[in-house]
Amino acid sequence: MGKRKVQMWLAIIGALGLTAVFQIIGAPLVTSAAPAGILSYEFAGTLAKAQAILASWDARAQLYAAFSLGLDFLYPPVYAAAIGLALATAVAHLPHPLPKPAHWLAKGIWLTIALDYAENIALTQLLFGATNSFWPQLAWVCASLKFAIVLPALALALLGGAFALKRWG
Repeated sequence: MGKRKVQMWLAIIGALGLTAVFQIIGAPLVTSAAPAGILSYEFAGTLAKAQAILASWDARAQLYAAFSLGLDFLYPPVYAAAIGLALATAVAHLPHPLPKPAHWLAKGIWLTIALDYAENIALTQLLFGATNSFWPQLAWVCASLKFAIVLPALALALLGGAFALKRWG
């Protein structure tokens, strides 16, 4: 196995491990105001919705949110590496015309790191009591752009992996 594939698998294992941790620490963040937990908070979009979510979290849940946001500063380079390397590997197995968008998404996935960091800063500001409506709007825009890159990149990486397995099988 080549060096790039080893790096890819290490990044995938790291990303899956951190994703599992986020699932565990995110459980106390699921409330009626935040049915999707931290994702609801990311996509609140307005100060009123963000404050309603924060109010639905007790002190313990807010500590979990703070821990989640802090840990989320480690996550973006790991998931970006996992998706980017998987996509770069899978691109050779994708049927035409998918390699071209896959190539661009493999490069664009690195932008998600900056988007995720800006989103985390905005959400942390709100968690610490900021009342400027700019912060939930910034978080919403960054989360939307991030997922607009991550989801199709992940889908194409999985599709390329499926085509690769089919060819080997």
